[in-house]
Amino acid sequence: MNDLDDFRAALRQPPDEPFAEPDLAKIMADGTRLRRRRRVLTGAAGIAAAAAVVLVVVFAVQLRQPAPAPVAQPPRPALSTAASAPTPTEQAIGDVVSTGIRTASGELVLYARAFDLPELPDVRFGLVAGVRSGTSLQALMVTNELRGSDRSFGFHATDGGEIIGNQVIPVFGYFAGPAARITTTVHGATVEAKLAKWTADQNVVFFWFDPAQVPDSTSLTPLIAYDGNGKRLTK
Repeated sequence: MNDLDDFRAALRQPPDEPFAEPDLAKIMADGTRLRRRRRVLTGAAGIAAAAAVVLVVVFAVQLRQPAPAPVAQPPRPALSTAASAPTPTEQAIGDVVSTGIRTASGELVLYARAFDLPELPDVRFGLVAGVRSGTSLQALMVTNELRGSDRSFGFHATDGGEIIGNQVIPVFGYFAGPAARITTTVHGATVEAKLAKWTADQNVVFFWFDPAQVPDSTSLTPLIAYDGNGKRLTK
């Protein structure tokens, strides 16, 4: 008999001690614990990865933030522009119009501010919603025409219905033309705006709505203007 035959004979011999029957319940329990641990570790790795992504995004956003300008910049033309650096030395063109809305900081008012931007040669003023306290004015929102002339016939720069600095800004704007009444419809009900002629140009009418009646500009239907005889000025 050669070595290969000896090896085969040894494999056929029964073991000195019989193998114990496998404990299937223990094996399943151990497997379950391993699977649970694997899920927890995977979750922890996922959380760590997500945290790393958040840190990268936050850091990237911080890098993209511009450094503070050393001098005040002129206002950019845009509808619904929140005033980022209000100043008590605001200079109004014409009279300041009271809206009758009181705030914790003073009285909410509307007034015109001069504009001189090369990209908007026919826009010479914007409309400001601000707060008046004593003799000082603080701008909260600036809105202006973006196309053509700021005094072409019709509605201009209608915006508002937002909260800025815990203050509700009413929907407001102005109309160029002989408007004596301005209305809109909110949830099927006709709502009238409050009006005030601009003292610097009697052909321009500032208007605003009660925030309780018109909560935001998206709830408006198309605005309608009427003259002093009740004739409709707009379609």
